[in-house]
Amino acid sequence: MPAGREAFIRLEREIGLLLRRSRAISARLAGELHPDLDGAAYGLLALLHDAGPLRASDLVNLLDLDKSTVSRQVASLVELGLVDRAPDPADGRAQVLTSSAEGTARLQRIREVRRARWEADLADWPADDVAALGDLLARFNRIREAREAREAREAGATPD
Repeated sequence: MPAGREAFIRLEREIGLLLRRSRAISARLAGELHPDLDGAAYGLLALLHDAGPLRASDLVNLLDLDKSTVSRQVASLVELGLVDRAPDPADGRAQVLTSSAEGTARLQRIREVRRARWEADLADWPADDVAALGDLLARFNRIREAREAREAREAGATPD
C-alpha cells in the first residue's frame, strides 16, 4: 500500500475517533449547561455565542443540519432561557437568535473548565506543537467552507 494512502487511512481512523469522542463530550457538556438539554444543542449555543446574532436558517446552513432539528434545538434553548429571539432588524418578519445572558454565562464557565482540561492534558507538549495543532485544525475546518463556496460559484449561486 502506498505511503500516502496509509496516511489517509490513519487520518480517517483518527478523525473518526475524534468525532466519536466529540459527540460524547458534546452530550456531557450539554448536560452541564442544563440537565434537560440535548447534546446537539451545545454546538448550536456555542455557534450563536461566537457568531450571533443569526437566523435559524443561518444555523441550518452553517451546521449542515435539517430545519426540523435546528427548530427543535432552538425551541429547547429558548424555553430553557439560554437563547433569546428578537426581530431581525433587516427584515421584521424574521427573527434573529442570540445567546442570552444566562446562556453566555453558562457557556463561558464550561469553556473555562474545558480549556483548563486541554491545558492539563497537553501540558507536556511544546507550545509550538499546540499552536501547530490549532493551525492545522483551522486549516482543515476551512476545507468544507472553501469547497461549498467553489461549488456555489460553479452553480452560478452565491454562498451565504
